[in-house]
Amino acid sequence: MKKILLIDDDQNLCNFLSSYLVSFNFFVDSVNSIRNALAYIRNDCPDVVISDIIMQGFNGYDFIKLLKLDNLYIHIPVIFFTAKGITSDRIKGYNLGCYAYLTKPFDLKELIAIICNIFNQIKLLCKSNLIINSKFFCDSNLLDFFNLTKREKNVLTLVLENYTDKKIAISLDVSQRNIEKYISRLFNKTNTRNRIELIRLFLRANDGIRTRV
Repeated sequence: MKKILLIDDDQNLCNFLSSYLVSFNFFVDSVNSIRNALAYIRNDCPDVVISDIIMQGFNGYDFIKLLKLDNLYIHIPVIFFTAKGITSDRIKGYNLGCYAYLTKPFDLKELIAIICNIFNQIKLLCKSNLIINSKFFCDSNLLDFFNLTKREKNVLTLVLENYTDKKIAISLDVSQRNIEKYISRLFNKTNTRNRIELIRLFLRANDGIRTRV
């Protein structure tokens, strides 16, 4: 079950959105401040974050800046929803790296479509038989080029099979925190920023191998 973290100081709105998202089989938690969100993420990394921008203390823009400072969490997609609908505000959000920007009031169906699109991007890549047969990648010269350790290769294999961090941790019998560190190392070694880029890298490499065979 995919996990979503809501960040908003309006508890009524959080409760409403949580109920709606749960009805689509998402697991949802909510926090009322950026500080609480950062603490939450350090303990339990969500698959997607949905955040308001205007809040007391740190705002949504501050949040995404702080999130991107840590390589463990730069891959988390962030969706902004806010009353700030000026074009310059939206551009600022996208320049900082948000995945989508919704202006209140927004259509809940659009929010669901955005969330599903995030997950579908990875899912569509992983439908390739070459991704499913991930042992092919682990035997390729590309992994030697990146100088991956045995553990990093094992983690990569499961990433290519679209396992969640939690599922990888269970499969390899290590903590989820350690899995997040291994995935961060994979991003650094392959010069990719997220799972989608990592998968595409090996898809392109595999296409080249198939062409030469």
